[in-house]
Amino acid sequence: MPSTRPTREGAAARGRRRLRARRWAGWLFALPALAFYGIFNFYPVLLSIQYSFYDWDGIGASTWVGLKNYTAVFTDSEQFSSLLHAFYLILFFTVLPVTLALITASVLRQIEGRFTGALARTLLFLPQIIPGAAAGVAWTWMYSENGVVNQTLRAVGLDDLARPWLGDFTWALTAVGFIGTWLSTGLCTMLLLSGIGKIDNSLYEAARIDGAGPIRQFLAVTLPGLRNEIGVCVTITIIAALASFDVVYLATQGGPGTQTMVPGVAVYTLAFNDSRLGAASALAVVLALIVIAVVAPLQRLFREK
Repeated sequence: MPSTRPTREGAAARGRRRLRARRWAGWLFALPALAFYGIFNFYPVLLSIQYSFYDWDGIGASTWVGLKNYTAVFTDSEQFSSLLHAFYLILFFTVLPVTLALITASVLRQIEGRFTGALARTLLFLPQIIPGAAAGVAWTWMYSENGVVNQTLRAVGLDDLARPWLGDFTWALTAVGFIGTWLSTGLCTMLLLSGIGKIDNSLYEAARIDGAGPIRQFLAVTLPGLRNEIGVCVTITIIAALASFDVVYLATQGGPGTQTMVPGVAVYTLAFNDSRLGAASALAVVLALIVIAVVAPLQRLFREK
């Protein structure tokens, strides 16, 4: 009786060849996107790393300085303070928006399907369709001496609190931070609302049967069910805080003095105003490493178990 083993081995070999062909076909489809990514993203990153070891004005000859530019990031008061300001903005870009979004999403869940709920979701999402640069300009007007913020304070009898917020050395960074809160809260609310929608209603019903009130339901059902969505919100907003540029540049350009200087604006200033491309590249590389160092553990923390 003829053996069927060679036939089976041949079929297995043909199957492996087809699998390899499919894999190569996938890479061919992805090749144009990979080429664009390599040229416009990965290659500039490599150039920035290279420039960070040189003292270069962008035009003339460059001079090798080793780690001097990296040392300056932590010893130069302006550059180091920009990093501290970025971490301070996390409070306004991440902590406040995520907290407000959790509360707002829980409230909107109770009025889901009603006209007021739809209107609230629309109003909350509106800031997301406004570019950050436009938001920075608009809030500059609102924070001015005769802007909406000061007019509101005077209208309620708080004249002593009125001030040119973005020109105040004490309050300028906080004022910029609230712009980030306004921009981030709507996005976080929409993400958390979509997460609440996938939580099984039977869990809430069981909690109510057990006598859990709204707060207990929020802590025992909503928060655990939103683990992944909270992780996405925290990741996006922390990156926005650490890498902020457009809002700060259009609102204050890092002023008054350097009170609102953040790494993104500092990189721009060093490169295009001071013609110190090496120092700007070093600060950009340090910022990228800080973002990775902050975000990577968060991804592990919020990973679903």
